[in-house]
Amino acid sequence: MSVSIIGTAHSKMGKLVDESIYSLLVNAGREAMKDANVTGKDIDAVYVSNYGGPSFNKQSHLAPYALEIDPDLRFTPCTRVENACAAGSNAVKEAILAIESGRAETVLVVGVEKMTSLKTAGVTETLALASYYPEEGAKGYTFPGLYAEYAKGYMKHYGYSVEELYDTLGHITVKAHKNAMSNPLAQMHVEFEHEFAKTISDKNPLIADPLKLSDCSLVSDGAAALVLTKTDLAKAKKDKVVEISSIAHVTDYLSIVEGKRATYELTGAKLAVKKALEEAKLTIDDINVAEVHDCFTITELLIYEALGLAEPGKGREAILNGTVQVGGKLPVNPSGGLKAKGHPIGATGVSMFVLIARQLLGEAIGLQVENAERGLVLNIGGSGGTNISSVLTRIK
Repeated sequence: MSVSIIGTAHSKMGKLVDESIYSLLVNAGREAMKDANVTGKDIDAVYVSNYGGPSFNKQSHLAPYALEIDPDLRFTPCTRVENACAAGSNAVKEAILAIESGRAETVLVVGVEKMTSLKTAGVTETLALASYYPEEGAKGYTFPGLYAEYAKGYMKHYGYSVEELYDTLGHITVKAHKNAMSNPLAQMHVEFEHEFAKTISDKNPLIADPLKLSDCSLVSDGAAALVLTKTDLAKAKKDKVVEISSIAHVTDYLSIVEGKRATYELTGAKLAVKKALEEAKLTIDDINVAEVHDCFTITELLIYEALGLAEPGKGREAILNGTVQVGGKLPVNPSGGLKAKGHPIGATGVSMFVLIARQLLGEAIGLQVENAERGLVLNIGGSGGTNISSVLTRIK
């Protein structure tokens, strides 16, 4: 693969009352282009990743608004990419394909979401549209409810008790919030005690049995952006270059409740990681840092196993023995992850690429993993229907 990142941008995440979906998009795009030292005349295509604009913001046809980033972008092809929570990494993939095909040389990718314009009920209803709606959303399943099916399936398949599960998920929560304390752009700067995180209480109620409030990611506003170009041009333009060594896209069945997919593992995610590593001609032992899709703590536990950091059913070992901590064998989500950094859906995948690129450049947003040369992204859409993984490498 011969595509590299030459510009990045990342907004603050959270309830951004002074920002609209439009300002978030424009500001991120401008910042990434400034970082890349390019203008609209240099951009051959724009991809805008956004999940819920039609519901959250009454704005479906969003991509043309990207022209407001720079007047010289007028008449440049702009495309909105939607693929649930994996929209961002899907947009990156489309940009890579455009460059590799020869139809484009330099491409701008902007991921954006403005979720807090709706109250909780509206957000829940909008998110349910990423499920298999006739059998899931329409029958009352929320996304915490769908991922609770994984928690139940995991306990049943591996003989886990709920106490063991809560203990493990509590440690994952603690790690996320501890890491986010060092990330100035994170939504939540609050450290959690393990005892609180593992215990049901008035302040930490059940959301969807067995998942508690502390197991769930946040409703967020935010944006992130990348400028991608051919690697030979990147080397000529930049002193330090991060190349996208591989990207793998695996689609699994949409529904989790119909019994077509296992609920004790993330089958599609596991395959996406395998394909991404194989394309890059690497193993997980070669990866120095990872940003992964911890929409719920149970998801991160399953991802440890999908990455091969622990045997099936033994993912808790990766958190208990320090493997996934900053300073461990493979730091996972040094940014705080979706759990504490925030999860503005359309921006999330792009955010992961920005975070890993910055890690590899030695310019981390938050905690820096020392001497990181290779990083991995794993972005998941829906309840595991869309799975995109990528390996990034510092080559200069």
